[in-house]
Amino acid sequence: MLQNYITIAWRNLLRRTFYSLLNMVGLAVGITFALLIGAYCWGEYQVNRSLRNANQQCLVQSQWTEENRGMDITSFAPVGPALKTEYPTLVANYYRFYGVSATISKGENHFRESIQIGDSTMLTMFDFPMLHGDPRTALTGPNSVVITADKAQKLFGKTDVLNQSLIIETPLGGKQPFLVTGVLKPLLDNSVSHLLSENNEVFMSMSGVNFFGNGVFSWQNPYIVTYVELQPGVTPQALEKPLKQLLAKNTPPDVQKSLTAYVTPLPDYYLQSNNGLIRKLMTTLAAVGLFILLMAVVNFVNLSLGTSATRLREIGVRKVLGGLRRQLTAQFLIEAITLTALATGLSIGLYALFQPVFSDVVGKPLPSLGQLLITYGWVLLVLILVVGGLAGTYPALYLSAYSSVDSLKGKARSVREGQWFRRGLVTVQFAIAVSVFVGAVLVSRQIAWFFSSDLGFKKEAVLTVSSLPRTWSPEGVNRMEAARDRFARLPGVQSASLSYEIPNGNVGNAAQVYRQGQDSTQAVNMSVMTTDEQFAQTYQIGVQSGRFFHAEQGSYDSTSLIINESACKALGYKTPEEAIEKLIRFQGIPRTYRIRGVVRDFHVGTMHKAIQPMAIGQVRVASIYRFFSFRLAPGNPRQAIAGLEQTWRDLFPDAPFNYAFMDETLQNLYKTELQLEKAAYVATGLALLIVLLGVVGLVSLSVARRTKEVGIRKVLGASVPGIIGLFLREYAWTMVLANLIAWPLTYWLVSNWLADYAYHMPVTLSPFVLVGAGLALVTAIIISLQVVKAALMNPVTSLRSE
Repeated sequence: MLQNYITIAWRNLLRRTFYSLLNMVGLAVGITFALLIGAYCWGEYQVNRSLRNANQQCLVQSQWTEENRGMDITSFAPVGPALKTEYPTLVANYYRFYGVSATISKGENHFRESIQIGDSTMLTMFDFPMLHGDPRTALTGPNSVVITADKAQKLFGKTDVLNQSLIIETPLGGKQPFLVTGVLKPLLDNSVSHLLSENNEVFMSMSGVNFFGNGVFSWQNPYIVTYVELQPGVTPQALEKPLKQLLAKNTPPDVQKSLTAYVTPLPDYYLQSNNGLIRKLMTTLAAVGLFILLMAVVNFVNLSLGTSATRLREIGVRKVLGGLRRQLTAQFLIEAITLTALATGLSIGLYALFQPVFSDVVGKPLPSLGQLLITYGWVLLVLILVVGGLAGTYPALYLSAYSSVDSLKGKARSVREGQWFRRGLVTVQFAIAVSVFVGAVLVSRQIAWFFSSDLGFKKEAVLTVSSLPRTWSPEGVNRMEAARDRFARLPGVQSASLSYEIPNGNVGNAAQVYRQGQDSTQAVNMSVMTTDEQFAQTYQIGVQSGRFFHAEQGSYDSTSLIINESACKALGYKTPEEAIEKLIRFQGIPRTYRIRGVVRDFHVGTMHKAIQPMAIGQVRVASIYRFFSFRLAPGNPRQAIAGLEQTWRDLFPDAPFNYAFMDETLQNLYKTELQLEKAAYVATGLALLIVLLGVVGLVSLSVARRTKEVGIRKVLGASVPGIIGLFLREYAWTMVLANLIAWPLTYWLVSNWLADYAYHMPVTLSPFVLVGAGLALVTAIIISLQVVKAALMNPVTSLRSE
């Protein structure tokens, strides 16, 4: 019986080749996109779940009521060991790290690398797979490092490098030899080695921290990343009270008032990170993928219902010969499942074709076709049954319900039977397409607005270098300033600056600032940057009043300080001019500083947050630096970069010349938004393709069924434009209703998305009108092209045969 069903299904599919191909292509596109999105979402969901005891491992986070007092992913340095020591029944283990970057050398090879300086518990706690070395002892010895296999290949040209040495340049200890005590296999994406913007592939034992800073792991430092592993059965909520008690015991009252510490399980943290954009991107893509798959199913249902008249006599004959309704239902379901299976087979090929493209869109590697079939082959079988069942259930029940008499006569109940249901499905399709398209346009406009908005500084033609040798001492600063001046004299370089921060979203230092003579409890929380006197000129930041340190006038003064407009207002000065030469102080520092200049507000991070009060100090005072910034002159940037690189080789032969343009750096800040934009346009293209395929099928079917009607209308004097208009009017109300549904829904969704940004463009009516009109025009052209052939046909031809 089953073989007979399949044989009949195959013959029917071949008999209606055009409609079968339309259905198969539409379903294949929908299934392919669903597979791509499903693979991406599953991969994102699995992040951190490969770690040992992942559900019991948590990141200790901080929630500050005052901006800039700390970071949400860090906590006070001793929190981890204190929790394990004082609450052993709650906490089984901990791992902390201090993130740095340094130049690593092996022979003539020099690379700038991000390094984690952390506890020896990392390898055993997270069960990172090791290629060489003992995870229990690899990070216990002095001056020991563990590197990944890729990093070993890069530095040594091989992976078996145990007990070989590397030279790491440190800011406090200069060049120091370190011993490789472990080599890791490639690490899956996780929130330990991949927590920060740059993935870590070099891990240093805790003994190395003395070369990078003093007092790093004290109760004065709230910028240490800390993980804890809970005892079996302990929930994250159980640590709320212990964390509060530790803060009350070891931190000052103002910290306790402002800070709430909590822990987040690592699987949950990844989805909530970056202001929840990962979860939102997953949810958005999953919803769009589901809608596109639903649109493909809607096309199937519409075309199946539309072709019902061609199956009436078959139904009648089978019923007269004793066929049961359940058998007819099974026949139509098997036809739907057969078509779905063919579409799924096509989608597997399309997945292999588009997998690299979609990986680039979402910025994540997707499983290969082989991995997909081995790991998730059963999902495809379920998908065939589910989609085939959804696509075929209604047509099967609808067609099998015809009476034997009407079926044998080939008599449909009405020329327009089922039209409201079919039009309702088409309306849903158009509404989804309009919503996705408008959403893509608005997302694209918002991202373009990010990059075209006035950031308070000019990012164009600014080149930054982060690989300069770091010797954090007055002598080191003098050396770097001399190098800066030499770079500034090169052809094609307008200005150069030395600083500890640049506007790349990583300005994490903060301080409490108050006016001289005020009580320190009235201090204003400010973020703090450390730059030289050339920073404002290099980034072309407007000075509202005073001067930027001693740039172009005056002499160096260690008490000079610069503030931005927001800090000026927060300190109570009515105008920037009023703030000049006023004395201010930092909590905990006895020294008094003098405001020498007020600069206009400028963004140092993304537009998710409003610009905060900021104080800018001098590198000579702090003796810390990380970046050179160069503003290139208009003309030939390649020649200027070549000159910079050659001078770099002369000045710093043991340091790599790693540079980036500020435009590229800012793009990385909006990486998730850019991925969403790409995915939105891909989804738009697919949604439009499926909608238009559905329109082609339905209109061609309608034209075929109404050929005699068209002939009669022409005999009675109807014109070709009039006949085309007749068909267009049927879809006009569908388009209007679809837009009425899509516009408010899209406005609500986009408004919620934009609410996460302190600065965003207004949502105007123009994208809605343009998309609605554009889709209506394309649909009208497609309908007209199909109708015009029937409208031009000789009425004699269309009326002479039954």
